[in-house]
Amino acid sequence: MAAPTPPAPGWTFLTNHTHVLVCLAQHEAITLREVARHVGITERAVHAIVTALEKEGVLTRTREGQRNRYRLNRGYRLRHPLESHRKIGDLLDLVEKP
Repeated sequence: MAAPTPPAPGWTFLTNHTHVLVCLAQHEAITLREVARHVGITERAVHAIVTALEKEGVLTRTREGQRNRYRLNRGYRLRHPLESHRKIGDLLDLVEKP
Protein backbone atom coordinates (compact mmCIF):
# COMPACT_ATOMS: atom_id res chain seq x y z
CA MET A 1 0.00 0.00 0.00
CA ALA A 2 1.40 3.42 -0.92
CA ALA A 3 2.28 5.98 1.70
CA PRO A 4 -0.89 7.63 2.99
CA THR A 5 -1.80 11.16 2.11
CA PRO A 6 -2.54 13.16 5.27
CA PRO A 7 -6.26 13.81 5.71
CA ALA A 8 -7.47 17.24 4.68
CA PRO A 9 -8.34 19.57 7.54
CA GLY A 10 -11.94 19.61 8.68
CA TRP A 11 -14.53 16.98 7.88
CA THR A 12 -14.72 14.21 5.27
CA PHE A 13 -17.68 12.60 3.54
CA LEU A 14 -16.89 9.11 4.80
CA THR A 15 -16.52 7.90 8.38
CA ASN A 16 -13.50 6.27 9.96
CA HIS A 17 -15.45 2.99 9.83
CA THR A 18 -15.62 3.31 6.04
CA HIS A 19 -11.95 4.25 5.81
CA VAL A 20 -11.02 1.15 7.84
CA LEU A 21 -13.21 -1.02 5.61
CA VAL A 22 -11.55 0.36 2.48
CA CYS A 23 -8.09 -0.42 3.85
CA LEU A 24 -9.13 -3.96 4.81
CA ALA A 25 -10.81 -4.52 1.45
CA GLN A 26 -7.66 -3.53 -0.40
CA HIS A 27 -5.32 -5.63 1.77
CA GLU A 28 -6.94 -8.38 3.84
CA ALA A 29 -3.64 -9.15 5.63
CA ILE A 30 -2.83 -5.53 6.55
CA THR A 31 -1.93 -4.85 10.18
CA LEU A 32 -4.10 -2.61 12.31
CA ARG A 33 -1.06 -0.39 12.83
CA GLU A 34 -0.85 0.11 9.06
CA VAL A 35 -4.59 0.78 8.86
CA ALA A 36 -4.25 3.40 11.60
CA ARG A 37 -1.43 5.11 9.71
CA HIS A 38 -3.43 5.18 6.46
CA VAL A 39 -6.67 6.36 8.06
CA GLY A 40 -4.99 8.89 10.36
CA ILE A 41 -6.39 7.60 13.65
CA THR A 42 -4.90 5.67 16.54
CA GLU A 43 -4.31 1.93 16.46
CA ARG A 44 -6.61 1.66 19.47
CA ALA A 45 -9.42 3.39 17.53
CA VAL A 46 -8.90 1.01 14.59
CA HIS A 47 -9.04 -1.97 16.94
CA ALA A 48 -12.33 -0.72 18.41
CA ILE A 49 -13.79 -0.24 14.92
CA VAL A 50 -12.67 -3.69 13.74
CA THR A 51 -14.06 -5.29 16.90
CA ALA A 52 -17.43 -3.56 16.39
CA LEU A 53 -17.54 -4.52 12.71
CA GLU A 54 -16.68 -8.12 13.54
CA LYS A 55 -19.37 -8.29 16.24
CA GLU A 56 -21.92 -6.89 13.76
CA GLY A 57 -20.99 -9.46 11.09
CA VAL A 58 -19.47 -6.98 8.65
CA LEU A 59 -16.13 -8.80 8.70
CA THR A 60 -14.45 -11.92 9.99
CA ARG A 61 -10.98 -12.06 11.46
CA THR A 62 -8.89 -15.22 11.23
CA ARG A 63 -5.48 -15.82 12.70
CA GLU A 64 -2.74 -16.98 10.32
CA GLY A 65 0.50 -17.50 12.20
CA GLN A 66 1.29 -14.25 13.95
CA ARG A 67 -0.97 -12.13 11.72
CA ASN A 68 -4.68 -11.63 11.29
CA ARG A 69 -6.48 -11.82 7.97
CA TYR A 70 -9.69 -9.88 7.47
CA ARG A 71 -12.49 -10.94 5.15
CA LEU A 72 -15.36 -8.53 4.51
CA ASN A 73 -18.99 -9.55 4.18
CA ARG A 74 -19.69 -7.55 1.02
CA GLY A 75 -23.35 -8.62 1.17
CA TYR A 76 -23.94 -6.92 4.53
CA ARG A 77 -26.59 -4.20 4.18
CA LEU A 78 -25.75 -0.64 5.21
CA ARG A 79 -27.42 0.21 8.49
CA HIS A 80 -28.88 3.68 8.03
CA PRO A 81 -32.43 3.75 6.57
CA LEU A 82 -31.29 6.09 3.77
CA GLU A 83 -28.76 3.51 2.55
CA SER A 84 -30.29 0.23 3.73
CA HIS A 85 -31.12 -0.75 0.15
CA ARG A 86 -27.34 -0.95 -0.51
CA LYS A 87 -24.65 -3.37 0.62
CA ILE A 88 -21.10 -2.93 1.88
CA GLY A 89 -19.88 -4.24 -1.48
CA ASP A 90 -21.72 -1.44 -3.30
CA LEU A 91 -19.97 1.15 -1.16
CA LEU A 92 -16.57 -0.47 -1.60
CA ASP A 93 -17.04 -0.71 -5.37
CA LEU A 94 -17.64 3.04 -5.38
CA VAL A 95 -14.57 4.05 -3.39
CA GLU A 96 -11.96 1.35 -4.01
CA LYS A 97 -9.09 2.04 -6.35
CA PRO A 98 -9.37 0.24 -9.72
